[in-house]
Amino acid sequence: MSRSVITTHILDTQRGRPAVDVAVRLFKSVSADVAAPDWELMAEGRTNDDGRIIDWLGDREREAGLYKLEFESGSYYAAQGIKTLYPQVDILFEIDAPDEHYHVPLLLSANGFSTYRGS
Repeated sequence: MSRSVITTHILDTQRGRPAVDVAVRLFKSVSADVAAPDWELMAEGRTNDDGRIIDWLGDREREAGLYKLEFESGSYYAAQGIKTLYPQVDILFEIDAPDEHYHVPLLLSANGFSTYRGS
């Protein structure tokens, strides 16, 4: 299995373990207007047993532009019987160096989240 040019990982910081089986969608803006992006779905998947999605784009050509990851955090926490303040987490990020790998992790709890550029 090849690693995608864009990957993600979700750590459930509330439980101290990977967030398994979370639905995630990857979009790319087809609009030049960053203030009003026009999203095109590129891929969708579910996190594996390690909370990762590493194979959803395969060897697809890399392109510069504005991207969005949508994480279905509400469904994930509902399955555990936990109410969340954030039923969906959207992370917008920009690829300006298409030759590089972009790893976008999400640190998630029912009442908060953060992200950073990973490796």
